[in-house]
Amino acid sequence: MSTLDDNKAIVRRYREIHNSGNLDALNSIVAKDVISHNALPGLPPGLEGGKMAHQVFQASSPDSKTRTDHVVAEGDMVVEWYTATGTNTGSLMDMPPTGKPWEITSVVLYRIAGGKIVETWGLNDQFAFMQQIGAIPTPG
Repeated sequence: MSTLDDNKAIVRRYREIHNSGNLDALNSIVAKDVISHNALPGLPPGLEGGKMAHQVFQASSPDSKTRTDHVVAEGDMVVEWYTATGTNTGSLMDMPPTGKPWEITSVVLYRIAGGKIVETWGLNDQFAFMQQIGAIPTPG
């Protein structure tokens, strides 16, 4: 396998681990001091903060799942386009649950070094998510 294929496999494994909920498995593919450029405010930096963010979100939508739609790699960078779905049955950042289903798409850029994810940049359709769960009114 080429380095590009190895790097894409790391990103696919990352998504599988998130779906499984076995966050300790992230230790093998994510650097402890990973830099997330879109981390939730107030959480610690690095892998532990990322695990905490996952737990916060998972608590709000315990049935959430993600599906990788596209993965592209060049050099030490991998781009993943994925779709996430779930139902808002738990509170999220002081918002009560609405029981509404949601589906959003996201794009994440990963930098891979030494076989681990060392840096991420992500764009999530947070506006659509908030509309779908009823936290923001939908026009019309």
